Amino acid sequence: MMANNKIARIIPVALILIIAAVTIAAFVSLLRFIFFPSSSPKTTKSNLEISREALLDVAVDRSVVLTVRGPIVADESFRSYQIKVSSSGRSLTVYKGYLEQPIKIVSFANNSQAYEQFVYALDKANMVLGTALSGDKNDLRGICATGNIYDYQTLKADKTQKDLWTSTCSGSRGSLNANFAQLNNLFIAQIPDSRSIINEIW
Repeated sequence: MMANNKIARIIPVALILIIAAVTIAAFVSLLRFIFFPSSSPKTTKSNLEISREALLDVAVDRSVVLTVRGPIVADESFRSYQIKVSSSGRSLTVYKGYLEQPIKIVSFANNSQAYEQFVYALDKANMVLGTALSGDKNDLRGICATGNIYDYQTLKADKTQKDLWTSTCSGSRGSLNANFAQLNNLFIAQIPDSRSIINEIW
């Protein structure tokens, strides 16, 4: 009988202690959430998401560049060209020799709406799809000596944000994981008469 009385007294006390512990734990968790929100789980963006955001940014300091290097031949015959597009301008520069002496420069104005359409087209053509190589694998010297190299960059204040490349040589596919012909056509279409200019000098 006395044992039953002791148990009857202990059970309510135990329940009160359990409820108090749960309440304190919940209160502490609430305080941590309010005063230390940084400790809550964060979602991390992938490298591809970051690259796409950089490409689609139409701020005035953003631009995209295609650089094409021709076959490795004598300095007098070597050619390369670059097309650069931003929200304020578009330009095509053709170079002669390995010291990149400009032999033809054409430029046009641009606007943010036109640039936005262009970079969204580049995004749909997967311009930033690929993983940049490192070390010797990203050294373009001597690569695809008999063909062309295509290098694609996204820039912020003329500093490279992402740089991917490919070539016409089957043994040097590079870091770009997209259709370079589709990307090249988009860049070339930004400069009126660019095909004829390139074909005359190339």
